[in-house]
Amino acid sequence: MTEQEIFFEAIEIQSADARDAYLRGACGHDVALRRKLDQLLAEHYSSDSLLAGPAVEGITTLEEKPLSEGPGTVIGRYKLLQQIGEGGMGVVYMADQTEPVTRKVALKIIKLGMDTKQVVARFEVERQALAMMDHPNIAKVLDAGATDTGRPYFVMELVRGVPITEYCDKNKLSTEERLRLFMPVCNAIQHAHQKGIIHRDIKPSNVMVTLLDGNPVPKVIDFGIAKATNQGSCGGRA
Repeated sequence: MTEQEIFFEAIEIQSADARDAYLRGACGHDVALRRKLDQLLAEHYSSDSLLAGPAVEGITTLEEKPLSEGPGTVIGRYKLLQQIGEGGMGVVYMADQTEPVTRKVALKIIKLGMDTKQVVARFEVERQALAMMDHPNIAKVLDAGATDTGRPYFVMELVRGVPITEYCDKNKLSTEERLRLFMPVCNAIQHAHQKGIIHRDIKPSNVMVTLLDGNPVPKVIDFGIAKATNQGSCGGRA
């Protein structure tokens, strides 16, 4: 098995002891491979990225082969402005949409060197999972396509905000106010479950709070390691 395949299998295992046993068997006497996987898993479980998920954090050839896209690059009707997030599979940019409307969006593109069949499939799972959602507290997918180099990307609403715990602490919210803010998050996750999608990485940095007309609105982001309960695709449940 490749390093990526072992990593993907490892993050599916919830028990730390069971995961360690799996890694011992998968790595055998390859100390360097085990050390690398331990590093990747540590980064995965401690990742605090803004939008790009930690699904395969660190497995990349970016240092050897830089992205061809960057600030100023035009992809279809989108002009990349600045990088705002990075995860294992993709890089997220703030971008200007030029047509049919003008607005700021978030554009996530798969990393160069990560476009193996397995990673592209996981990227597609995230795209399909988000596209299925129709809930005010889940970041919406607006568009999707492929770059001139053939790498898939998708475009989401730009969520400007801070992690939910940071918002609560900065605004000194009471327990009642915190629960009131958390209730829409529960509704959003229930909506995902009704669509047959399990997020699997709910944490404060993946629940951003933005202001709408002065009112705090939580938004669930990052379905990078989402799992479809109806195997085969993310479609099916209404």
